[in-house]
Amino acid sequence: MLPRTVRFVIPLLQTGRRSAAEFANVLFILTRPPTRFSLFTNHSRLSTLNFFSMPNFTAHPSAIIDPDCTIGSGTKIWHFTHIMTGAVIGENCNLGQNVVVSPGVVLGNNVKVQNNVSIYTGVICEDDVFLGPSCVFTNVINPRSHINRKSEYAKTTVKRGASIGANATIVCGNDIGEYAFIGAGAVVTKTVKPYALVVGNPARQTGWISEYGHKLSFDTNGQAICVESGDTYELKDGAVKKV
Repeated sequence: MLPRTVRFVIPLLQTGRRSAAEFANVLFILTRPPTRFSLFTNHSRLSTLNFFSMPNFTAHPSAIIDPDCTIGSGTKIWHFTHIMTGAVIGENCNLGQNVVVSPGVVLGNNVKVQNNVSIYTGVICEDDVFLGPSCVFTNVINPRSHINRKSEYAKTTVKRGASIGANATIVCGNDIGEYAFIGAGAVVTKTVKPYALVVGNPARQTGWISEYGHKLSFDTNGQAICVESGDTYELKDGAVKKV
């Protein structure tokens, strides 16, 4: 009887013309222990095979998913994205093209990551976070090529519901509060409060924003109503909360 890995690969090769990326993945499979690939993909051509226990997430054939990572059901992983060993990704996430998720990164449920985002070790994104195209995280405050600072990685937490705009940069160690909104191209150099709207380089707070993404206008009593949801927010002692 053929080795199990070969029995897995042959149907893949018999399905017609294949892309270079898919052939590269075949070679990748052939050089790894088969039992390590329960997280590989649930591509439709593979779904009829009994060899692997297929998870309930979707990965494009060009994606690379390393052993020993965790990916929740309903998550979609698109072209040329790399999920590294030790990464944890929740349910119903969407990772666009050319995304890197480094070891130790944690993404909660329903996190949306747009194209060309690298999420480095030390970053935690809670549920419902949005990461815009080409936004940037760092994890070392004073990097030097000739000095190893892997033991100094800073932690950055993006709290629930926060959005980071396209091309924004988050300098490591500065947490982003719940439902905060980081404008496109902003450079965040300090902690951002919940519901804060920040823009510019360096980023400055210009107002407050609702969970639905609308700017809040507070009255003399410190009350504001979201124009879309109708929810009421309270501004007190320099902080906003939904009431």
